[in-house]
Amino acid sequence: MRASIFAVATLLSAAPAAAQLAVSANDAKVKMVNGVVQTVKDGKDTVAIIDLGQNPPKLLAEVEAPASVVGPPVSVAVSPNETLALVTAAEAIDPADPTKRVPSDKVTVIDLSPLKTGLVERAKRLVGKASATAAPPPKVLATLTAGKGAAGVSFNKAGTLALVANRGEGTVSIFTVAGTTVTPAGKVDFGNPNAGPSAIVFTPDGKQALVTLDGESANRIAVLSIDGNKVEVTKRSFNAGIRPYGIDITKAGDVAVVANIGRSQGDADTMSIIDLKAPNPRVANTVTVGATPEGIKLSPDGKYIAVTLVAGTNLPDSSPFAGKGGTLQIWQRSGTGVTRVADAPIGRWCQGIAWSKDSKTVLAQCMVEEEIFAFRFSGITSKSLQKLPSIKTKGGPAGIRTAE
Repeated sequence: MRASIFAVATLLSAAPAAAQLAVSANDAKVKMVNGVVQTVKDGKDTVAIIDLGQNPPKLLAEVEAPASVVGPPVSVAVSPNETLALVTAAEAIDPADPTKRVPSDKVTVIDLSPLKTGLVERAKRLVGKASATAAPPPKVLATLTAGKGAAGVSFNKAGTLALVANRGEGTVSIFTVAGTTVTPAGKVDFGNPNAGPSAIVFTPDGKQALVTLDGESANRIAVLSIDGNKVEVTKRSFNAGIRPYGIDITKAGDVAVVANIGRSQGDADTMSIIDLKAPNPRVANTVTVGATPEGIKLSPDGKYIAVTLVAGTNLPDSSPFAGKGGTLQIWQRSGTGVTRVADAPIGRWCQGIAWSKDSKTVLAQCMVEEEIFAFRFSGITSKSLQKLPSIKTKGGPAGIRTAE
């Protein structure tokens, strides 16, 4: 009996820890047809919740909520305790003309806690607890207003503050977080409506945030200072490549990586590494990765960088730079130096990336196939990306995150 009790306790304590929730925002309003984005007037966007702790990863649930492929594929944020998700929607169907799309300012707050309960219930069933019942699905708690073209979103490490980059008006929206309550708390204005704030990440100490500005008149990475709920634009910025777009930062806060997407004209684009611990922080390295690095993500152990390349799959067949498939790249990182160590073919118009906690499973979203590709990564060995069963989504997967 003592052995059985121990087994139950072990499973109950281990189940939530072993699981890892990845949240994918799926845009069903658009389709890519021969290089042209077409509006699907009756498309219903969804948010899919995936257990990335399983091998292979498994779809747990889906809810309807506004989403958008416009902007970098970090339009999702998951709170550090995995109880909340924030999902932005940079575009919506035009209510005056359902064949068109207009900028949107919506941020949806989704309660993920039922899924954590469900994982505990699953552990009970594994040890024969017949009374265990399935947990209710996740639910939408609130729909909030950010700014025009709401795109990249992130929580701070404490889970008490969230920031949203508004590409359509050159601002960042501030939200305070208390339990499951998310409250608007003002905006930061870059003083340029065309600055194009796209992706945003906090430093681990929560005292700063980095924002990519991909607008032609900005074209840099801005630094915000944070003191409690007070957020301000500093005079410091970094200059990487053409149109800095996606951005991520190591857990230690020593290095940030930036995807510079260029102008989608067939040129090879770049990835930059920012040395944040140098006496004078700066862009310390820039390397060529290929055409249009849409997604970029550091592995949790900080040793690797995953990049998704659109590689011309968003161009018409008549273009000399059109591509038939994208690529997932893995780069090994040592300080600010990087070395490309693995590649795998993926689908078309591919977007965001998520890593498992153990840095061994990688997800890559592909819009055209409406599919999330999954790979097992075994380090810098030959054939180190082993393809796993993929996950089908309702709509094109356009943004994905885990708790950070």
